[in-house]
Amino acid sequence: MIIDAHHHFWTADYAWLADPALAPIRRDYTLSDLRPLLRAAGVDRTVLVEGGLGASSETTSFLALASSAPEIAGVVGWASLTSPSLGAQLERHRAEPGGRLLVGIRDQVQGEDDTFLDRPDVREGLAVVASAGLVNELVVRASQLPSVARAIASLPSSTFVLDHLGKPPIAGGDLASWVSSMRPVAALPNVVTKVSGLVTEASWSSWKPADLAPYVDAAVSLFGPRRLMWGSDWPVVELASSYPQIKSVITDVLGGSDPDVFGGTAIRTYHLEIM
Repeated sequence: MIIDAHHHFWTADYAWLADPALAPIRRDYTLSDLRPLLRAAGVDRTVLVEGGLGASSETTSFLALASSAPEIAGVVGWASLTSPSLGAQLERHRAEPGGRLLVGIRDQVQGEDDTFLDRPDVREGLAVVASAGLVNELVVRASQLPSVARAIASLPSSTFVLDHLGKPPIAGGDLASWVSSMRPVAALPNVVTKVSGLVTEASWSSWKPADLAPYVDAAVSLFGPRRLMWGSDWPVVELASSYPQIKSVITDVLGGSDPDVFGGTAIRTYHLEIM
């Protein structure tokens, strides 16, 4: 069972796609676009992650879609961690069509300052997500990793997922500083991380597998395969690569299709019901 633990859908009018550099992916991406890629890459199931719209309506529509799409085993929805009605919002999503497929919540922490996760209201939001039995998913910049470690340590009963290996500075080649920031995160047992989104942290036009390898190798050393999961980060990946290419490259860098990285970790972490 091969699982893509991180992909998106969106429409061309998402505000963040207005950046001129993102013109190559400024179009609608749907399940119909993804299905042939899954078949070609031999991927059986996926986890659909919020795409930056910043609206609960996106989560509602994703859950409804997943309820009739056997490929989608789970949905990581969006919610504001500082919303005073966060708990009620999660209850509403759980009651919606496909609500049983809600496995996690992700806010756009990468757009906030480096100490956002230290705020009491944000910590309270993380606790609300955890109390609902959902994974706290974090998309952050590398400079936010120290606050990530503090937040994870403050909620030992919550499961955290760190997207994209914390967005290491691959294009700049600063492996040492990233490893130093990741080590305290990896020391915490209630977090796993995704081997995803790496190619767009490298040079989009000139990256090589050898550019990604030191970061993947370090992640294996820090977390071990049972705390790593692969995600395509499609369609963002199309800025620098393709779905089949990135799966092949990461497989090669890892030295094979590890059953935990390519499925087992996602099943355990998100409690996916795989038929």
